[in-house]
Amino acid sequence: MPHSTDPHEDDLDDVHAPRPVHYAEQSLLGALLLEPHRLDDIDALDPGHFSNHAHGALWQAMRELPQPAPDTHHTSPAWLNAVLNAARPHAPGLTASYLHTLIQVCPWPKHAPTYARMIRADHARRTLLMHAERLAQTSTDTTLPNPAATTLAQADTLGQFLDTLAGQFAPHPGSLPRTLVLAIRTGHSSEEALDEERLLLATATAHPSALKDMRWLQPDDFTLPLHSALWQCLTALVHNGEPVDSVTVLWEAQHRGLLADGLDPGDLIDLVSTPVGSPEYWGEQVLQRALLARAFDVGTRIASYAQDPANSPHQLITGSRRALADLTTLRTRWKRSTSPPPPAPRTPRGSAVARAGPPPHATAASTRALR
Repeated sequence: MPHSTDPHEDDLDDVHAPRPVHYAEQSLLGALLLEPHRLDDIDALDPGHFSNHAHGALWQAMRELPQPAPDTHHTSPAWLNAVLNAARPHAPGLTASYLHTLIQVCPWPKHAPTYARMIRADHARRTLLMHAERLAQTSTDTTLPNPAATTLAQADTLGQFLDTLAGQFAPHPGSLPRTLVLAIRTGHSSEEALDEERLLLATATAHPSALKDMRWLQPDDFTLPLHSALWQCLTALVHNGEPVDSVTVLWEAQHRGLLADGLDPGDLIDLVSTPVGSPEYWGEQVLQRALLARAFDVGTRIASYAQDPANSPHQLITGSRRALADLTTLRTRWKRSTSPPPPAPRTPRGSAVARAGPPPHATAASTRALR
C-alpha cells in the first residue's frame, strides 16, 4: 500500500524489521546526498513511490532545490542543510543526524539508478495490491445499486494499471508467479443464491421456449452441483425438441444418474414446479452472482501475487493479466444477457413504381393528328 500522507508518521524509528525496499530508499537518498549530480540519472520517480513518508519528503526537496556545484558541495554542508529545511515542514521527524545515516549506509552512489528501479518495483507491487483488494471488496459490496457494472469498472481500472506497468517494466518470457493461491469463494453459495437457482429451474420448466435464447448461462454458473445438473437436463430436453415439464425433467435426471445419490423423485418434482416470473430474470441473477464470485476470485488471486515480495514486476504483470482473462468470458456472457436484442431487420422497400404516362400509341396518334 502507498505510504501514509500524515507528515507526523515518518516511520524513521519503526519497531518492525525494515523491508528490503527501506534499504533501497536509504541507499538512493544517501547516494544523492553525497553526489547530487546523480539526480539527472533518475527519472519517473515520485515522492509517492517511497514506502516511507520522510524519504518521499527528502526526495521532493532534492528535486526542487537547484543542484550545488560539485566543488562547493564537497567543502560545504549548505545544500544538505537546504534539503533538510525544505523537507522538515512535510516530515518534522527528520534530523541532520538521519541525513548522515543515509550517507553512511549507501554502498555505492553510482548504483543510484538501480536503487530507484527497486523503489519503483516495490511501489508497483503495493499499488497492484491496492487495486486487487478494491476489486475483491467491490465484488462483495451488497450496498451497490449496480454491483456488476461497478465491479467490472474496477476490473478495467486494474487492467489499465497493468498496461501502465507493462510500459515501465520490460516483459520477460515465461515469467509466471510462483505463489500458490487457494481459490476462496465467499458468499457465492448463500441461501439467497440457492433460492434464485431454484426459481430459475422451476420457471424454465414452465417456460422452456425461453432457454433457446439463454445460451449465455452455463452450468458452471450455478453454485450447487444438483442445480447445475438439472439445468443441463432442461437444456438437453429443449435442444432435442422433447416436451418439457416436471415429469420429463425427472426422467432426464434419472438417466443422468441424479437419483442415484438418494434424491427423492417427489422432491425433485417439487423443485421444478413453482415458477415465478421469467427465466431470463432469474438467469441474469444467477449469472451476475457468478460474475461477482469470479471477480472476487480474481481479486484475491492477484492480491496473493502482490503480497508475495518474491514476485518481480514481470511476474506480477503476467500472472495478473492471466487472472483477469478468467473474468473475460463471464464478462462477455453478462454483456450478452443484459444487452437489448438487436432490432429486427427491416424489410427492404420495393423499387418505386414509375409514374404511368400516356400509352405509346397515344403519342403516335397525336403525331398523326398534327400531320
